[in-house]
Amino acid sequence: MTGDSTIADVLLPLALDGPYSYRVPAGLQLKPGSYVSVPLGPRQVTGVVWALSGAPPAGRALRDVIAVHEVMPLSETHRRFIDWLAAYYLEPPGNVLRMVLRAPGALDGPRAQIAYRAAGPRPIRMTPQRARVLETAGEGFAMRATDLAEAAGVGVSVVKALAKEGALEAVELPALKPFPPPDLNAGGFILTADQRVAADSLRAVLAQRQHKVMLLDGVTGSGKTEVYFEAMAAALASGGQALLLLPEIALTEPFLARVERRFGAEPAAWHSDLRPRERERVWRSVADGTAKIVVGARSALFLPWKVLKLIVVDEEHESAYKQDDGVPYHARDMAVLYGSLGRFPVVLSSATPSLETLVNVDRGRYGVVHLKDRHGRPELPEIGLIDLKRTSPEPGHWLSPQLLAEVGKVLAEGDQALLFLNRRGYAPLTLCRACGHRLECPHCAASLVEHRFRRQLMCHHCGHLEAMPQDCPSCHAQGKMVPVGPGVERLAEEAASRFPDARIAVLSSDLSRGRLLGDAIRDVAEGRYNLVIGTQLVAKGHHFPHLTLVGVVDADLALESSDPRGAERTWALLAQVAGRAGRGAKPGRALVQTYLPEHPLMQALKKGDRDAYFSQEKTIREQAGLPPYGRLAAIIITGPDGPETERFARQLGMSAPLADGVSVLGPAIAPIAMVRGRHRWRLLVKAQREVNLQAFLRLWLGQVKSRGALALQIDVDPYSFL
Repeated sequence: MTGDSTIADVLLPLALDGPYSYRVPAGLQLKPGSYVSVPLGPRQVTGVVWALSGAPPAGRALRDVIAVHEVMPLSETHRRFIDWLAAYYLEPPGNVLRMVLRAPGALDGPRAQIAYRAAGPRPIRMTPQRARVLETAGEGFAMRATDLAEAAGVGVSVVKALAKEGALEAVELPALKPFPPPDLNAGGFILTADQRVAADSLRAVLAQRQHKVMLLDGVTGSGKTEVYFEAMAAALASGGQALLLLPEIALTEPFLARVERRFGAEPAAWHSDLRPRERERVWRSVADGTAKIVVGARSALFLPWKVLKLIVVDEEHESAYKQDDGVPYHARDMAVLYGSLGRFPVVLSSATPSLETLVNVDRGRYGVVHLKDRHGRPELPEIGLIDLKRTSPEPGHWLSPQLLAEVGKVLAEGDQALLFLNRRGYAPLTLCRACGHRLECPHCAASLVEHRFRRQLMCHHCGHLEAMPQDCPSCHAQGKMVPVGPGVERLAEEAASRFPDARIAVLSSDLSRGRLLGDAIRDVAEGRYNLVIGTQLVAKGHHFPHLTLVGVVDADLALESSDPRGAERTWALLAQVAGRAGRGAKPGRALVQTYLPEHPLMQALKKGDRDAYFSQEKTIREQAGLPPYGRLAAIIITGPDGPETERFARQLGMSAPLADGVSVLGPAIAPIAMVRGRHRWRLLVKAQREVNLQAFLRLWLGQVKSRGALALQIDVDPYSFL
């Protein structure tokens, strides 16, 4: 539409209730979904045209749209997705749009890149750093300054100085490297009979070209990845794009290699660690449809898809799919929503499906295909329980005699063992033996965690860092600060003292990331390490063919918590980590250290009886009216002043309207009472399934205005109860 009378309603990436209206100048071609630059006060902002109309609002003088960006308009499906998500989670639509516009440079069009290669005379002044740059540049490939500096292990300034002196030649590279088209027949796998049946079922769903959610329910090591690759191939064959969602950035690098082997082409990756230039490349390629396969973390869902035809949510049970900061959304649930709006299938894959997904299967809302046998090896690992009340570790140690003996036996046989402890760092608490003083975060109601490898104390809630004190900060006693409890670093220290000849690898997200972590995982898979110490990072999707023993050091960590999903999460985590064993030529075993061997979850784990455990868990949840049989919403009030925050929370609780099928619990001080210097109070809204929870929350909170520095956050379907 064009003409002086045309009005554009433009949604801006700001916390606004809806679009702002602007006049479209004559000759400017716009359509719904166009990316435009508009004035907002004294500044210029990028937004998206949400609607076009023919007449301006009466009595209002509108400002003009400044320009339109030459990029594929945001699709109607994506705009509906933003509106629906905003309404469900009670967020301003502009906050959701902000997640779409995560690569602002992509709207300006591709820019030429400058790269450098060796040329000309060697510099008069030569240093080891300069020598490394010239050696790397002499390998024949032109590289950008940042890439060349990283490869040579120097700063960018060294590269720029060599270019200025003529030792390096600047050359122009193509603006953005295109993603090559996938070859659907490049690296197909030989599927088992079980896998072929499952793959045929998923292909049949794709052929219907309708929305349907399918659970791919397969035991660990059953080859689920190879099966959903076939579904992705079917989506690509129809001319569409495919999105593979992963719960952790750490999983992205290994999966990229697997996808490239299967489809013979580099897939696009999307996660928070991408450099700005690569973000622009992926964003534009998704928007114009040339990026056919994307492997990414939860935020990949908000990329501006052109022809998305399939979403695969791997490890769909993972709580990492729930974002707690900013817009609190669950990527698995929103993937199902996107598929519904776009009328295409969604595949949820897991060896330990979430209770929500299993109940949706029971209700007939989701379909299911099963993989009951391991690929190449029929038996699952045998799981044994070690009762720590009967066979406890030595004082100051964490490995029981039975577990130590089994690890020693495995190492002697030339195999690989994994010790699992879901706690980062060296010790979760440090205190003074003289006065009992605890080292706590100055900004949070939480203990500082010692990270001995880094020689630092860290708060895992706000990121505060400080050095380990030599003396007690309270009583000033010397040499009295002691660590309490184990983290993976302390466990690695104990393992090294018990098994001095072992080749030990510690896998934890805070020790290595990106390429370094990918290299470490590859080295474990190739058998270069024979004793692995790891957090939950090792439980997700890795194939370690030499691993024959898994030892769970503390299985009770999350079992006795106030989180209604605590037991379910514990089951999934323990079953997943146990499933790392026995995926190669030899059978595997798992030994679980626990003080609660009689707990129903532990007994079901030992017997491998998932159905019995989940049957009991469903009964407990249903009787309590908890999800998925009821609905929850958390309201978190934070403020810098403790008494003022409490007063506001109590007044808010008293103002809650009465409604059938709805209970408002609280307010109560949050389990972590202060984070980043802000005091925290919580209310919990509990409702029956048929209640319109969003309508209740709007009625109650729609007119509430937080005062001063107070803040109120609504978390629909909360996963964190801290």
